Amino acid sequence: MKFFLARTLAPALIATVVAAICCQAQNAPSGTTAPTQNSGSSGKVIFSRSMDANGQVTTQVGPASAQPKIELAAKPSVEDAARRAITYTALDLDVRLYTAAHQIAVRGQVTVRNDGKTPLQRVPLQISSSLNWEQIRTEGKNVDFTVATLNSDADHTGQLHEAAVSLAEPLAPGAETTLDVTYSGTIAPNAQRLLAVGTPQDLAIRSDWDEISVPFTGLRGFGNVVWYPVSSVPAVLGDGARLFDEIGRHKLHLTGARFRLRLTVEFPHGEPPTVALINGHPAALAVKDQGGLDPGVTGTATASLDNSILGFEAPSIFVAVRKEHTTANLTAWTLPEDEVAVQAWTGAATAVTPFLESWLGPHPRSQLTLLDLPDPQDAPYATGALLVASLHESSAEQLQGILVHGMAQAYLQPATQPPPAWLSEGVSTFLESVWVEKSQGRERALGALEADRSALALAEPSSPGESSGQPLAVATSPVYYRAKAAYVLWMLRELAGDQALSAALRGYISSPIAKTNPEPQVASLSLQNLLKKAGVTRDLSWFFSDWVDADKGLPDLSIVSVFPNAAQGGTYLVAVNVANSGYAAAEVPVTVRTAQNEVTEQVLVPARGSVVRRLLVTGSPTQVQVNDGTVPETEASEHITDINAGASSAANSSAPSGP
Repeated sequence: MKFFLARTLAPALIATVVAAICCQAQNAPSGTTAPTQNSGSSGKVIFSRSMDANGQVTTQVGPASAQPKIELAAKPSVEDAARRAITYTALDLDVRLYTAAHQIAVRGQVTVRNDGKTPLQRVPLQISSSLNWEQIRTEGKNVDFTVATLNSDADHTGQLHEAAVSLAEPLAPGAETTLDVTYSGTIAPNAQRLLAVGTPQDLAIRSDWDEISVPFTGLRGFGNVVWYPVSSVPAVLGDGARLFDEIGRHKLHLTGARFRLRLTVEFPHGEPPTVALINGHPAALAVKDQGGLDPGVTGTATASLDNSILGFEAPSIFVAVRKEHTTANLTAWTLPEDEVAVQAWTGAATAVTPFLESWLGPHPRSQLTLLDLPDPQDAPYATGALLVASLHESSAEQLQGILVHGMAQAYLQPATQPPPAWLSEGVSTFLESVWVEKSQGRERALGALEADRSALALAEPSSPGESSGQPLAVATSPVYYRAKAAYVLWMLRELAGDQALSAALRGYISSPIAKTNPEPQVASLSLQNLLKKAGVTRDLSWFFSDWVDADKGLPDLSIVSVFPNAAQGGTYLVAVNVANSGYAAAEVPVTVRTAQNEVTEQVLVPARGSVVRRLLVTGSPTQVQVNDGTVPETEASEHITDINAGASSAANSSAPSGP
């Protein structure tokens, strides 16, 4: 069974990356016009919105000593080095949605830090090309900026509007500044980036479903629709993995940022939203609907998320008209046509709950939330403890795998400080594979791991000197923080045992440091200490050094030679020489088989070295196997040599694990 949630990126995006002709991100002149800005009355409030009978938004901004100067640029005035240098340390946003008109208006304060090596005269701020910059202020004063359009598939329109904000004084390396920004526009379904590379229209629109509407608003953030300010390097589909690398870089740079959002939703009379989710977490809705009055009068609903710290995530907003169904550790928000199907989902959750409790404890940090997508063919999306998917009926086997992954996320996801991606995604993917082992057998579970090994082997550097790779603590690619992290946890399971690993994971979930420390590297040391506390006496520092804290690539094992020697009483002492030409040490199972039985021992094979292990077996040995698929390698994760007890053998054959 494939890991469902580990592959929630729309299939259309993956297909287009493989099939599209490679092209480079380009800059194009903006074809938009600057919005009209009006001075407002003096006072604390500097941002308000109203809509006329034609659905046009009027912005009121004040106080202002002078109107900002907005110029449309023929080409950008910011270099990629400046875009990479900017790190957002805080986002404080007031967001207003006009669902009937598909419109959004935002006023926010964004704090950015210069993590580059040189001072910055201009700060780049980017939003979707369907949105327009209106005003940017710093230190209470309007500032001038130019607006250029960048071709970037980080947004579903395929373009971003970049404001190059001129600073009175250059922003020094390590220094921060806070900008007060105002922008607005329309967000409707738009699959231009996918259509441009030849994706069929139906598939494209089912993948890029982000929109603002009365029954459903879904804004998934950077990589789908850029509804909040960002600073990114333009990347397009078809240019290798650049777009996906940029999405990961964006999430990593937001990790640890303070986040606050106040949401106001204007809706037609009688059609109030029933659920709001901010960054994957439910937000209580306060609804005011003028019942009995003119049906043209809109109602309002408000919600907020305060004092939050961002994890490895793209900020998101979901608002919808759905019906609530609550069971233990799970809340589903469904469309009427899926009312019956939700019973299958809650039944699957009940079935997997004892398994999750045995590994992670009785109390998850958050409730898993399921949100029904408008169309059954819409591509699913997951962030933290939220799964947005079509909640139609499916087989119990598939739903159980989905919910093991999703509910494991809920165990690891507090509302204020999410864990690093390699733990949240890694633990979820690991436990999903352990569930497959429990329900379908070990061979199927290892086969599921093997399905991702070849992609991991391609991504890994051939040597640490060639590339620093992606240490798990700061990994930005799913093949690392999902696939490699799941392998790492499987290996820890072999090294420490189920009971000790479970105790360490439980300890991490309840650990104060996991709830308050935003540094991703802290999780590695914390997990090592928790394993010791759980009773693991052996030194595992070599493992965390090679597999978590640094990226030394994958091991490359081989059976150099096998020497069976007859002993007393029909026994044989078999010497197995195992070499590792890779740069990461690995402890692997070495198995000697006879016609009657087999003997297995764990053997630590050093990086760039070899080891000889002697195993005593009863009966004439027939086969030696090194690795069973639990340790990922560059070529294959199983090595089998058939032996003749009457003569030594140096033959070595390798075969991929899995069915």
